[in-house]
Amino acid sequence: MDVAGWAAALLILGGYALLTAGKLTARSPAYQWMNVLGAIGFVINSGYFKAWPSAVLNVIWAAIGIVALIRIASTRRREGVAA
Repeated sequence: MDVAGWAAALLILGGYALLTAGKLTARSPAYQWMNVLGAIGFVINSGYFKAWPSAVLNVIWAAIGIVALIRIASTRRREGVAA
């Protein structure tokens, strides 16, 4: 469970660092995937340790990322760009 938590932290912090450094944008699938996978890792970790507020927060965080990924893919399909 600790590995899931640490991997989640690295994914979310790494994504935020890359966003802040201008290496990724908020509309980048890579950035959104880092957030979704990181949130899932935190859900696993916090659920295991019964930290329910954190688990709920990260379910919502992952859902936001999934919606963003769907919108990005939809926009790219509409514009004829490979996703």
